[in-house]
Amino acid sequence: MRTARCLDNLPPYLFARIDAKRAAIEATGADVISLGIGDPDMPTPEHVVDAMARAIRDPKNHRYPDYAGSPEFRRACADYMSRRFGVSVDPEREVLALIGSKEGIAHLVTAFVDPGEYVLAPSIGYPVYSGGATLMSANAYFMPMKEENGFLADFSNIPADALAKAKIMFIGYPNNPTGAVATEEYFDRAIAFCREHDLLLAHDNAYWDICFDGYRAPSILERPGAKDVCIEFFSLSKPYNMTGWRIGWACGNETAVQALGTVKNNLDSGQFTAVQEAAIAALSGPQDCVGEMRRLYERRRDEIVGALRGVGMACNAPKATIYVWAKVPEGETSESFATKLLEEAHVVVTPGNGYGPDGEGFIRISLTTPDDKLLEAVRRIERLRR
Repeated sequence: MRTARCLDNLPPYLFARIDAKRAAIEATGADVISLGIGDPDMPTPEHVVDAMARAIRDPKNHRYPDYAGSPEFRRACADYMSRRFGVSVDPEREVLALIGSKEGIAHLVTAFVDPGEYVLAPSIGYPVYSGGATLMSANAYFMPMKEENGFLADFSNIPADALAKAKIMFIGYPNNPTGAVATEEYFDRAIAFCREHDLLLAHDNAYWDICFDGYRAPSILERPGAKDVCIEFFSLSKPYNMTGWRIGWACGNETAVQALGTVKNNLDSGQFTAVQEAAIAALSGPQDCVGEMRRLYERRRDEIVGALRGVGMACNAPKATIYVWAKVPEGETSESFATKLLEEAHVVVTPGNGYGPDGEGFIRISLTTPDDKLLEAVRRIERLRR
């Protein structure tokens, strides 16, 4: 039995590798604390759970859902875009329900990229950007991301052969894993570049509402002309603690949204309508829970950043996301230091090189760990470094 050749070119999924290493250490009886995966430790807000409980008991929701998402969910997404960003999108033609933004991002490549063509992906970014291309027997060109440039993906010097065959440019700000944020000027340049080179600009905005120090993340669709070339991805996973619910949406350019919808029509049957009703409650209901999560993550960020700096590890205090991106100590690589933390301190962090070539020399620390465990992890890192 022979599998598709593209699978041979797909590296083991980063978090699956981490889970395997963690399991091996835990099998020895060790207490392992994970700062690796961005999976919120707090429960989904009660009013969202209550909406789900009501919806799941309604027999009309037990049937196949609308492929594109229920009209009510798409309207709630459009209303949210208007209320939060001042952006107008047509809920019928420019909004699409997703089974989590991850599947939407991967299926976007299926909708636009043929074998041998290219996606332009940040050289530090969510692995699905390039992984989706690999699964299509396509190629990824990694746009450089350097600390001195604020970790903004540089699309100014893409080789002509890659650019000629490119179909999609992926960016994502606030950025996973670096926590970097983008300026209006950067978004405007990206939009102009994609218009000039006939590219679809895909913006991953999963962390739009996890912001600190008064920063308020924008939608790229706020920028002039964005809808001409842009599709934007949103997920309820992080702001509403709904990672396991698998619900998000894409919106923006009608051609892109409809093409993605065509792929999904042929590959899935949509998200359970009861989950969509719960998501409506999240988007349309009280937002106090989001503010509470922001304050929690901001406090945890300050604790981690202070501790790391106290033992000589360089890192910035991010304005957004649920991660701290830190440089590894001199003489270490991302993998060697992450392995040392796991084996000697029993603390899981994510090696930066798992996010792309320019992630080497960094680790990502997730803030989604209960306070007592987080403080114990900090103490262990401090003991290892001293």
